[in-house]
Amino acid sequence: MDPFAIVIQMIGKLWFLIPLAILVAVVKTPWFKGIFGEFIINTSAKLFLDKDQYHLIKNVTLPTEDGSTQIDHIIVSRYGVFVVETKNMKGWIFGEPNQKTWTQKIYKHTSKFQNPLHQNYKHTKTLEYLLGLTDQQIHSVIVFIGDGTFKTDMPENVTYGGGYLRYIKSKTEPVLSESEVNEITSKIESGRLTPSFKTNREHVAHVRNIIAEKETNNAMVCPKCGSSMVVRETKKGQNIGKKFWGCSGFPKCRYVTEIT
Repeated sequence: MDPFAIVIQMIGKLWFLIPLAILVAVVKTPWFKGIFGEFIINTSAKLFLDKDQYHLIKNVTLPTEDGSTQIDHIIVSRYGVFVVETKNMKGWIFGEPNQKTWTQKIYKHTSKFQNPLHQNYKHTKTLEYLLGLTDQQIHSVIVFIGDGTFKTDMPENVTYGGGYLRYIKSKTEPVLSESEVNEITSKIESGRLTPSFKTNREHVAHVRNIIAEKETNNAMVCPKCGSSMVVRETKKGQNIGKKFWGCSGFPKCRYVTEIT
């Protein structure tokens, strides 16, 4: 038999393996893991948080001074505004609150990733600034999902799986009125960039530019708040035109230092 005909015959019998292979490849991508993680958080919040008390807003992209910041989930209630960052990771997780990077260990493979508390800091500060909130009215929450295990003690706001729900429910002292909850929810909905492929693409490009700039600038980090440092220029006074390092968290954080 013609070898080509044999190949065609085999493909005809095993055609179902092609879409299966594509599906397996997609499932393993960081994109799918992120989507799946967000789905888990959204579903659990809807199932186990009273929707009359807790208002879930997902996938929020907000404009900032230097571009945009993207927040996985915001939960607004009388007990505060909860800013939730999700991480779908496996293996052993090591980290301290003040460390710049945390460690993921899978068997003999070790890798570093940005401290999610620092990552979520910009999110909370952006909301504080836009909504006029105080530190007592906004809470940073980190949720790890997937086959992972904490190997160091974590703060109470760094949780695994459904632990984030227990943390949210542990806040029982009202810090916002019902009218304030409604006003905050409306402000977030009206102030967010329209959810779309274009918005997501532009934010991804912005993040990539930040990463590239950090690598170029030796990844300088603000020692005061943990945000990235950016090059700024004096606009007035005797030092007009002089460049310096300034915290990207400005105006909440005003740390500056000279460029050496």
